[in-house]
Amino acid sequence: MGILRVLVNTMGRVSTFRSYQFVLLLTAALAVVAFYFFGSERHDFSSTTKRIKQTQASHNTNRNDADLSLDTRLVHPEGGELERDGEEGEVRARRADSGHEVSQYYHALMMFTKVDKSRSLQEKFRVAMLSMAKYSLFLDKEVLVLHFVSDEASRELGERMLPELLLVGTFQYEVVFHDVGVLSQKLFPIVEAMQKHFSAGSGAYYSDAIFFLSVAMHHIMPADLQRIVQLDLDLKYRSNIRELFLEFDLFPPGAVIGIAREMQPVYRHTFWQYRKENPQSRVGEPPPDGLPGFNSGVMLLDLGAMRTSALYNQLLEPRNVAQLADQYHFRGHLGDQDFFSMIGMEHPGLFHQLACGWNRQLCTWWREHGYGDVFQLYYRCEGPVYIYHGNCNTPIPDD
Repeated sequence: MGILRVLVNTMGRVSTFRSYQFVLLLTAALAVVAFYFFGSERHDFSSTTKRIKQTQASHNTNRNDADLSLDTRLVHPEGGELERDGEEGEVRARRADSGHEVSQYYHALMMFTKVDKSRSLQEKFRVAMLSMAKYSLFLDKEVLVLHFVSDEASRELGERMLPELLLVGTFQYEVVFHDVGVLSQKLFPIVEAMQKHFSAGSGAYYSDAIFFLSVAMHHIMPADLQRIVQLDLDLKYRSNIRELFLEFDLFPPGAVIGIAREMQPVYRHTFWQYRKENPQSRVGEPPPDGLPGFNSGVMLLDLGAMRTSALYNQLLEPRNVAQLADQYHFRGHLGDQDFFSMIGMEHPGLFHQLACGWNRQLCTWWREHGYGDVFQLYYRCEGPVYIYHGNCNTPIPDD
């Protein structure tokens, strides 16, 4: 009706204008008609999003973070869409079926809490994901599944950051966000008794349970998830992460976890009383003949083996944790790393030791705090570096 009204008013005035004015008015009227006619197509959010994604796919890009929100889909760098689903406490972004049968999934998990409040953590995340994407190579039918244990605000941030950070990657991937509260609730009954031995506080706190995720992950993850790599956020990759997964095939019989040694005299210090009472012990001594303890920055968790290992599950029982802690006079504050280091002194066969290059720790704190004379015995790492670990906020070398 608005169009007709414009035309009627225009034609009613024609007789009062000269011919050239008539032509001008007629041209203007036609322009109005064209505007309403061609501009009448409705574009809702869905069609706009679809058009944006088609454009992104054609250019093999996904740089517009504003298009990623809680209700949109993550987009694979090569254009495939990642659709959402998930179980309780889980948000999953899955690459849409591309017509290729998947032959194998590789699972990697990272803690991703309070990242929205920390520029430092955001930068560490950026370095880790960019370097992982740069060096990672997988076969056509293989998929890397990235698990993030996260709070809601950090999850939303991660959803915005990940597509751009993984842009250079040529591999297929899926992204799964696990709610930290849901996992903590499941973990707490299992790890409550050990928290007082390996946490900074004096008691067991619900919120601290998540720092023992690797200890009991085999109890709370789906039974069909057999192997997973747990990685700290402050890492920089210098090699193909697929090669790390090959270390699972090198586990000796009885081993359930792959882990690198601690590269500072942390446990020389923590076990000081036990060492004083047992001066001939290898506990806390440097490599290659000593038992320096472990660092949990890079871990291979054979969840299937952890589920079936009677020895490992016995060691999780509160009375056995307390017995070992008393035996070694152990009181730590590093969560799962302390637990693994303690049981590793008694049962080293549970662990496959990774080469130091898979977790090349850079922190030198203990060199300036009483152990300068022996520090290099622990810190030395010969051979290639596959992953740098910037623990205690240590800068990581540039490539």
